[in-house]
Amino acid sequence: MRHFLLISHLKLHNANAMSSPYTIGFPAMTAWLGAVHALQRKLQTKTCDVALTKVATSCHEFHLQTYKGQGDFVHSIIGTANPLDKDGSRPAFIEEARCHLEVSLLIEVENLNIKKREQLLELIPDLVCSMKFASGDVLAVKDYQIIDFDDEYENQDKELRPILNKLMLGHVIIERRDLVIESMNQGKDALDAVLDYLKVTHSSTIDENDKVTWVSKRKAQGWLVPIAVGFQGISELEQAKNQRDANTPHRFAESILTLGEFVMPYRIEHIDQLLWKYHVDLENNLYLCQNQTTT
Repeated sequence: MRHFLLISHLKLHNANAMSSPYTIGFPAMTAWLGAVHALQRKLQTKTCDVALTKVATSCHEFHLQTYKGQGDFVHSIIGTANPLDKDGSRPAFIEEARCHLEVSLLIEVENLNIKKREQLLELIPDLVCSMKFASGDVLAVKDYQIIDFDDEYENQDKELRPILNKLMLGHVIIERRDLVIESMNQGKDALDAVLDYLKVTHSSTIDENDKVTWVSKRKAQGWLVPIAVGFQGISELEQAKNQRDANTPHRFAESILTLGEFVMPYRIEHIDQLLWKYHVDLENNLYLCQNQTTT
């Protein structure tokens, strides 16, 4: 028997919209798994010793804070210009993309018994409302509930459908690293492979009456987006001057980019297709947020 905590219709204000080092949009999976890990640590300080190991994210609403004026060719980021300098003037700033969004989080909970179930439901509302998710402030939450899922039950679809219904109407994000690997096996560079699936190709045809018809399409069907899924170490583990935690080895790292796809929950056939978890590959210096379909 598996157990899941559903945080339903979580409304966030001014969340970080850096979906990757190169693009803005839906917050990266590192933000959602990081928030779940922070929630687990807060629970453990309240003597609720449960493990929040995996998470699925369903996006119901998304509003990117950009502006496009009359005659503008591109959109501009709406900045906040804060905090002000000591004299009240605006400082030099780095543009930070922000968004308002509404999501539902499905979090797998391990080490849960009847006593901890009651304690978890009692602690969660205050903890969630005191936290930030993807650097966004929590405005409201519709509901919290614990859902049991029997993965040994013969009729898996009967167990899965009620959970998927709670994630509607929305889109869940899954990893599509398989598309990038397929292109790389054909000799393409990793970045070119990602761009190949994101670009829109326009073509035209002329019929017998000299009427021109334009067609726009992508290489593959589906709502494909670039997403950041972790980091790769680019230095050795060592002590650094003025590091935040003197007891933890430090290393420099760079962000890892791949493809993700937003899909409607009803297209999910197994619950593990939804879920993301941490994965560490020390041999290759990789620290990843990995979708269960790619493990």
